[in-house]
Amino acid sequence: MAPHHVLKCCQRSLAWIPVIFINLVVGWSYYAYVVELCIFTIPNNAEKISYLVVFHLFFIMFIWSYWKTICSRPASPSKEFCLAKVEKEQYEKEQPDAQQNILKKAAVGLPVYTRTGTGAVRYCDHCQVIKPDRCHHCSTCDMCVLKMDHHCPWVNNCVGFSNYKFFVLFLAYSMLYCVFIAATVLQYFIKFWTNQLPDTHAKFHVLFLFFVAAMFFISILSLFSYHLWLVGKNRTTIEAFRAPVFRNGPDKNGFSLGFSRNVVEVFGDQKKYWMFPIYTRKGCSYDK
Repeated sequence: MAPHHVLKCCQRSLAWIPVIFINLVVGWSYYAYVVELCIFTIPNNAEKISYLVVFHLFFIMFIWSYWKTICSRPASPSKEFCLAKVEKEQYEKEQPDAQQNILKKAAVGLPVYTRTGTGAVRYCDHCQVIKPDRCHHCSTCDMCVLKMDHHCPWVNNCVGFSNYKFFVLFLAYSMLYCVFIAATVLQYFIKFWTNQLPDTHAKFHVLFLFFVAAMFFISILSLFSYHLWLVGKNRTTIEAFRAPVFRNGPDKNGFSLGFSRNVVEVFGDQKKYWMFPIYTRKGCSYDK
């Protein structure tokens, strides 16, 4: 049987397969659009240049937001949520009821308002920390993640407090990227399909490019719309399926501050930076 660390290494390597797949598709779409469509198929230079300018604008923003989502390290609870050494040793020796008393004393003064379904203080035995509100343990990342939304295999990363803005922008720009390709390729797709253009090596790329762009646009549109709804409600995907429990009981709107402030919670208070995948919220960046 292979050692545990070898299995972990294999799992981490395999987790990059969806990311590699997306990058291969995007790389091919770039070649198909720029080379096969714009250079070899479109005869009008003005149309060709305008298409290339807009295409590269969407392409850059899409790749930028995508890799920011991938590379942003998930935010974990700060040291103040860890039990002191004495408390930790005592916690490990006690029974569940006594353990809760230790956690309640340790949680005094901490900004913790949510509880488990039974009303207990939320504690991660694996990470050995009192869980801040909206924090959950990700078994894939093997850590507690602040404001965890979900673990996304397409970015091989946890989507949460540190990169949720980047993830929403990634969905937005990938959708714009796909719809722009589909809209501009459509007329040449029809011409190739109806044999108004000669059969060349560009035909396959143009026909397939339209189908792929349209397919991805439809699938991303529903996901993007759902996350816009979550932003407006100030909920995570986890909270949408299971309402957070407070001292007075479950409340699905417990973190809502009103639509405008909910948007600011994700994108920051400076609107001029909303469309860029850069840190615009205090506490999101590790350069603080």
